[in-house]
Amino acid sequence: MPMKMPKVMDCSVSDCAYNAEKACHAMAITIGDNPNQPVCDTFFKSSAHGGVKDMTAGVGACKTADCSFNKDFECTASNIHVGMKGGEPDCLTYKQS
Repeated sequence: MPMKMPKVMDCSVSDCAYNAEKACHAMAITIGDNPNQPVCDTFFKSSAHGGVKDMTAGVGACKTADCSFNKDFECTASNIHVGMKGGEPDCLTYKQS
């Protein structure tokens, strides 16, 4: 059965190059592999905003092996939320397995 790429429903990391009006406009993001802190690896600071303005980002890969939504490095959550946690842009949907 084919998987659907989970969407980034909102992102409160306003200084990210892909964030416009709390929406992520990267084609897809990668969630990193820091234990207990699933950082958005796609994040980078910029005053200029890029990405594809008429699309919402999906989760292309998840390297956070201890997340209950991670199956074979793919996110199985229906969607995710991204925001600042511990000074880093994190997947707020992360749930430790």
